Amino acid sequence: MQRKQEALDWEARWALPTALATFLAVVLIVAPSFLSQVSGSGDAAILRSTDAHSGSVILTGLMQALGFALLTVPLVYLFRAVRARSDRVRPQLIGLVVIAPLFLALSTGLTGGARNEAADQFVSGEAKSTLTPKEAKKECAFDRKDEGAQDFADEYDAKPGQAALAACEQRKIEDDEASNAITEASLASVTAGLGVAGGLGFVIALFYSCLWAMRTGILNRFWATLGMALGVAALLGLVLFTLIWFLYFALLLLDRLPGGRPPAWAAGEAIPWPTPGEKAAAELEPSEPAAVGDDGEPPEDGPDEPRRKRKQRD
Repeated sequence: MQRKQEALDWEARWALPTALATFLAVVLIVAPSFLSQVSGSGDAAILRSTDAHSGSVILTGLMQALGFALLTVPLVYLFRAVRARSDRVRPQLIGLVVIAPLFLALSTGLTGGARNEAADQFVSGEAKSTLTPKEAKKECAFDRKDEGAQDFADEYDAKPGQAALAACEQRKIEDDEASNAITEASLASVTAGLGVAGGLGFVIALFYSCLWAMRTGILNRFWATLGMALGVAALLGLVLFTLIWFLYFALLLLDRLPGGRPPAWAAGEAIPWPTPGEKAAAELEPSEPAAVGDDGEPPEDGPDEPRRKRKQRD
């Protein structure tokens, strides 16, 4: 009983800070998409824009890094809530719950530095292309045949006196140079490794926590299942949809959702949701009729008393 009350007190104390941290995390991750000044079509154009707005790249990268780091707060809160309601939850996984978002934060923050390094190499002419002019010409000829001459010319918007085919060849070689600069940046392998490790850890942490949240009853089946699915979606790059789930969780902590929070929150113990089969069985189960006497009235002893047997005559 003492352990249950301590868990309820901790959840009540940290519900508001966790919800606020979650809202802030979502804003910091989404806002850079609107604040970024980097633009362009193709790796070469993007790196030129990155070089021109290097400060913006660093700033937006740090914002997103802080946002991913703050996702540690709701993940830890959810894990502690399910752990308090079931001893079957593995406490060792708390390390993964903490480390995974931090790895994603480090990867995101270092990506800005890697992009700036690649942009410097490309703009200074240090990056080299592995695509030969002959190969570039062949690819451009295929593209022109596939798209049509007019669309091909409009796409490459050749300079005055320059044929669209020549402009295509130049862009493909420059894009290959830019691509090589990105992959050969000194921080590229580190950011990739942290990103993969953090992404996989994030999927496992969110999937496991949502699974036990459903089993203990603190999340309904729909949102628990959606959380498990969106964890995988984040690994595929669909981070925005995963953030929608975190917004739901923040509102749940604040008890600002229609219907309120599931009973397991207030009870401080697991109240599993019935399975579809159990629901159907409960609906089909007939209610027990009240016992009646010979005259059609309930017996004097009441319906809950065992019915007395009549004494048989000899």
